[in-house]
Amino acid sequence: MSEKNSAQNPVNLCLPDGSVRTFDGPVTGTTLAGDIGPGLLKAALCIKVNGEAWDLSRPIEEDSDVAIVTSRDKEDALDILRHDCAHIMAEAVQELFPGTQVTIGPNIEDGFFYDFARDKPFTEDDLEVIEKRMHEIVARDEEIIREVWDRDDAIAYFKKIGEIYKAEIIADLPEGEPITVYRQGEWLDLCRGPHLPSTGKLGSAFKLMKVAGAYWRGDSKNEMLTRIYGTCWTDKKELKAYLHRLEEAEKRDHRKLGREMDLFHLQEEAQGSVFWHPQGYTVWLQLEKYIRTRLRGAGYDEIKTPQLLDSKLWEKSGHWSKFRENMFVVPDEVPSTDEDAPVLSGDAKLMALKPMNCPAHVQVFRQGIKSYRDLPIRFAEFGCCHRNEAHGALHGLMRVRQMTQDDGHVFCREDQVTEESVAFCDLLASVYEDLGFPEFQVKLATRPDVRAGTDEIWDKAEAALEAALNARGIAFEYAPGEGAFYGPKLEFHLSDAIGRTWQCGTLQSDFVLPERLDASYIAEDGSRQRPVMLHRAILGTLERFIGIMIEHFAGRMPLWLAPTQVVITPITSEADDYAKAVFEKLEAAGLRAELDLRNESIKYKVRDHSHKKVPAILVVGGREAENNTVSIRRLGSNNQSVVDLSEAIDALVTEGTMPDGTASA
Repeated sequence: MSEKNSAQNPVNLCLPDGSVRTFDGPVTGTTLAGDIGPGLLKAALCIKVNGEAWDLSRPIEEDSDVAIVTSRDKEDALDILRHDCAHIMAEAVQELFPGTQVTIGPNIEDGFFYDFARDKPFTEDDLEVIEKRMHEIVARDEEIIREVWDRDDAIAYFKKIGEIYKAEIIADLPEGEPITVYRQGEWLDLCRGPHLPSTGKLGSAFKLMKVAGAYWRGDSKNEMLTRIYGTCWTDKKELKAYLHRLEEAEKRDHRKLGREMDLFHLQEEAQGSVFWHPQGYTVWLQLEKYIRTRLRGAGYDEIKTPQLLDSKLWEKSGHWSKFRENMFVVPDEVPSTDEDAPVLSGDAKLMALKPMNCPAHVQVFRQGIKSYRDLPIRFAEFGCCHRNEAHGALHGLMRVRQMTQDDGHVFCREDQVTEESVAFCDLLASVYEDLGFPEFQVKLATRPDVRAGTDEIWDKAEAALEAALNARGIAFEYAPGEGAFYGPKLEFHLSDAIGRTWQCGTLQSDFVLPERLDASYIAEDGSRQRPVMLHRAILGTLERFIGIMIEHFAGRMPLWLAPTQVVITPITSEADDYAKAVFEKLEAAGLRAELDLRNESIKYKVRDHSHKKVPAILVVGGREAENNTVSIRRLGSNNQSVVDLSEAIDALVTEGTMPDGTASA
C-alpha cells in the first residue's frame, strides 16, 4: 500500500483487491495507475469510480471504490473502445466530407453505429476511404480532453457551425445536467463520455461494416439519415474471429438454407407468417412430436384454447394496458338489419388474437373445484399466438407475427414452487442435450420498476426461483429489472455451434395473475387459496427454434429430424428394379425415404441431394443388386462404404430414432 499523508482532505481509494491508497487531495485515474505501476499506466483505458466509468484524466475528489480498466476487462474495455471508435469515425467523416452533420452514435452488440445528415447519402464504396482516415487519426494519437460547457453557449456554438441536430439534443437534456464536450485534436463532439486518453489507445482492430438508412430519432416523420455500422475489438485476433463468425453465420443463414432445402417461404401478403413446405413441416412435426412426448412423460396434460378472446379478459389479466399496441384487435359487431347498410353497425365489443396463452390456461384451471390434493396441475399447449411486430423488425423465422409456442403452465401450492422449478430445469437441460445444445446460461430477471403485486409477493417469487437454481447447483447471473410485469423469470440462453447465444426457454413465477383472474383451490384447512402459476417454455416458439437449429446444424439435421432421411438412387437404369425394392424396404422400416430414378448422372444426383442436406444416400448398381448390398454415402463425406442391405436399414433405423427412444417417423 502506498500512503501520501496529509493533514488536509486526504482521498482514500479502495482497489478491487481490498488495498487502499491515500492521496493528499483530488487525484486522477492516470496518477493512480502510475502510482500502482508503469505497466498498468500503459495498459489503462479508463477508470471505474464507485461502479461508474470515468476518464483517466478526471479528478477523484472524495473517498471511493476504484478499478483501473484494461483490455483484460472485456466488457468495460469493449464498451469504451467501441464508443471511441464511433467518435474517430465521425471525425474522419467530417474531415473527408465537410458539411456532414453528426447526430447520435451508440454502442450496439458487437460494435457501434453513427447516424450522419448529408445531402448525398453515403454508400458502401465510401467505407474504405473513411476507414483509412480512421487509421490515420489513430496514428496521430490525438489527446482526448473532456470539457464542461454552459448549456446556452453549447447550443449557440453548435448552431453556429451548422450542427442543428447537436443543438436539438442539448436543448432536450434535463435542466441541471452537465453539458460535456470531448475534444480530440481540432475536432470536438457532444458526449457524456468517458473516453480513452488519446486516439492512439484505440489500436487498429476495427472495421466498418455497412451503411443503412435511419430516421432521425427513429420517427418516420423525421429526416432520413445515413447510418454507418462498424465493429471494434481489443485486438486483431478478436476482430478476425468475429469476421469469421459473420462468414459462418452468412453460410448458415436459415433463410438461405430454407430456400435451398425447400423448407418454407415468406411473402408480402402474409407479413410475419410462415408458409411451411412439406419438407419443412416434416421437421416441425418431428420436433413437435418429440417435445410432446417429453411433456407427457413429465406429467403435463395437453389442452387447446381459443385464439380470439374478448378484451375484457385481457383487461382483467392486465395485458390490455401493457401489451395492447402489440395485439391484433378486431371488433365483434352485430350486422345491421338494413340490407342497404354499407357497414356493420351496433355497439362493438373488442376481440383480440391472443399474444400469449396464460389467461386462457387460467380459464381451464377455473373449471370445477380444485383441491390442494390436485396440485400441481400442469397444462401444455402448442398455442398459436399473434403479435403485431413492426415490419422492420421481422426476420425470417427468428422474428414473426404468427408463432406457435411450446407453452405450459403449472398451477401449484406455494410450498411446491421450488420442487416444480427444479423439475422444469432438469427437463429443459435434458431436452437441450437431446437437441444438440448441451451448453446454456441462466439469468434471473428480477422485478421491473412498473409491476403488479406487492414487494412481499415479489420477494417470495424471486426467492423461489433462486432456490431452485441453487438446489440444482446451476450457475446464474442477475438481470435486474428485466422481469415481466407480473413476475420474475429465469431466462435460458443456449449456445450454438459458432458461439452465438439465443434466449429460448423461460420459467416465470407468478403470484399475481391467479389473483387477477380469480383462480383458487381448496386448502387442507378448507380455506380458499390462490395457486402459484409457473409460466414455462423450453423451445420458446417452434418457428424460431427451428430457425436456430437450421443455423446451428448448417442445415445438416440429425437423422431423426431430417425431412428426408435417406435417398436411394441407381447408377444406371438397369438397377431401377433393385432400387425400387430397396426403397420399399426402407419405407417399411419407417424411414422417410425418397427414390430418385432421374435420368441424370450419379455424380449430379449425389451433388443435388447433398445440396439439399440429405443425411444418407444409398447408391446401387448391378453388383449391389447381385449381392443384396448398398453403397452408403454420408453427407459431408466423399467416401462411401458397401454394406449389407439389412445391416444398413437396421443402422439407419437406430440412428433415426428420437432421443427419447420412440420411433421418429
